[in-house]
Amino acid sequence: MKLRPCLPIFSSPESPPPSKLPVISDSVSVSDTTTKTRDLFPATVALTVSHLPLPKPPSDVKLLAVHNHLLYAATGNLIHVIDTSSFSLLDTFRVAEPVKSVAFSNGKLYTAHQDHKIRVWKLSERKRHVRIATLPTFEDRLLRSVSPKNYVNVRRHRKKLWIEHHDAVSGLAFVSDRFMCSVSWDKCLKIWRTTNLRCVQSVKAHDDAVNAVVMAADGTIYTGSADRRIKMWRKTRKYALFATLEKHKAAVNALALNDDGSLLFSGGCDRVIIVWSKAHGSNGMVVDEILRGHCKAILCLINVSNLLFSGSADRTVRVWQRGCEGKMYCLKVVDGYEKPVRSLVADDASSFETSYKSVTRVFSESCNGAIRVITIKSSMIEKNVFG
Repeated sequence: MKLRPCLPIFSSPESPPPSKLPVISDSVSVSDTTTKTRDLFPATVALTVSHLPLPKPPSDVKLLAVHNHLLYAATGNLIHVIDTSSFSLLDTFRVAEPVKSVAFSNGKLYTAHQDHKIRVWKLSERKRHVRIATLPTFEDRLLRSVSPKNYVNVRRHRKKLWIEHHDAVSGLAFVSDRFMCSVSWDKCLKIWRTTNLRCVQSVKAHDDAVNAVVMAADGTIYTGSADRRIKMWRKTRKYALFATLEKHKAAVNALALNDDGSLLFSGGCDRVIIVWSKAHGSNGMVVDEILRGHCKAILCLINVSNLLFSGSADRTVRVWQRGCEGKMYCLKVVDGYEKPVRSLVADDASSFETSYKSVTRVFSESCNGAIRVITIKSSMIEKNVFG
């Protein structure tokens, strides 16, 4: 396994945490030996990279999600549930089709699939995941099918109900506990009421496949598309287009927001990450800076307190941080991946290791059923709430 730093590093041994699944670990630490490093981390920060293999038979992890210290790893038609405190396998359940996205709300798990559907799951008394609904529900489809006005043309000589996606559902996000949004390669954004699991709005959001969606605390929805655009959606009576952000030169694949929603990060096939900030005197956003370093498409982004992690088709993960002067720096490059990095999720592990003020684990998929765990321990990074 290789760790390729952007800044000077020094090796230091560190034991892997105890677990019920075998963990192979390497570790390094970042030390404040230069002015540039001191701006980023005034104190030494330990960074550990390890592999967490899933039970046999091995299979490539396609998607990761984390909630309440439970890590969900999708491999083909299976989802494995792992306790992040002990790294023990709690459950494995089968899904009908490959999973494209996962979201959580009110104790339920929502999965978006290649077969154009969204499935809803809950934990049984035996701590097993049980499917309770498929969206759109049969009742909703039956009710809407009566009226011809509920059908829309999806391609020549073919119609579908407007409540149905007609291509892979690529992303899910919760607007609140009562509403969820979904985006799809069918170019649409849909809003769902979670109390009765009914679709209440559908919008043709983009001119090409929608690849990513995130939701801000103020209710603003951001969608990123293969049409190279990012769109902002705000609700008055219904959700409507508020602003369009255009700077990417190729498809937008990933979106992430910082903690207070003042910064939007977008990554695409043009190999850059664009940092957007709120414009003064306007509710729109402007380009703050452009981050370069990846040599292939950016596939996933995640903001963890004051750190930004980016995964790329160049088979690396880059760790970025804003320096004292306000600009973003690449702190570290984690390489050694055998395939493009498509999924990154974070879990706050501070309650498990009390000797540090902040302990954050970032999980990424590897190959042959392995999950790579990047652990950052610091007394300087502010704690954040995940899941």
